[in-house]
Amino acid sequence: MTTPSLNLANHFLIAMPSMHDPVFGGTVVYVCEHNENGVLGVVINKPTDMTMETLFDRIDLEVTAGRESMEKKPIMFGGPVQDDRGFVLHTPGARYSSSLTVTDEVAFTTSIDVLEAVARGAGPQRMLVSIGYAGWSPGQLEDEIIRNGWLTVGADPGILFETPIEERYVAAMKLLGIDPLMLTSEAGHA
Repeated sequence: MTTPSLNLANHFLIAMPSMHDPVFGGTVVYVCEHNENGVLGVVINKPTDMTMETLFDRIDLEVTAGRESMEKKPIMFGGPVQDDRGFVLHTPGARYSSSLTVTDEVAFTTSIDVLEAVARGAGPQRMLVSIGYAGWSPGQLEDEIIRNGWLTVGADPGILFETPIEERYVAAMKLLGIDPLMLTSEAGHA
């Protein structure tokens, strides 16, 4: 197989307002990997009712003093694939047993050692934890883009790690210079 000509790694996928899919409607997805095997991404604006504190309790990790503020951070619904596992987007630095460096500013880790480091106060300062991820088979996402399902734009780590969750969709749209209220759910062809 050949590498796809379109590589959306380190991009945001922004669901078009016309997408009424219960899983992806209204979402922003950060694309971690896009290659001949397909696409792997994480929804960054759909919080679950779980917090870091709940997650740490479930996996029996005790948090070191001084990290209490981090315990209230919500866990994101990252997508419908492997929705029983945790995934972490974070700033690179320490090496973890199962990490993918996406850019100089973003890494994706699937191993528990990153959460163990966070619990003891040695983990990444900027991170987003999700349950599950979003995945597309080869050509599937490209087809969805052609059918007007998604807008794409280069990712901004500030939106990923610092923008309040409820503002991420609009902030990602603004990277394109678009006011979401001005978009129509109708596709037109000339």
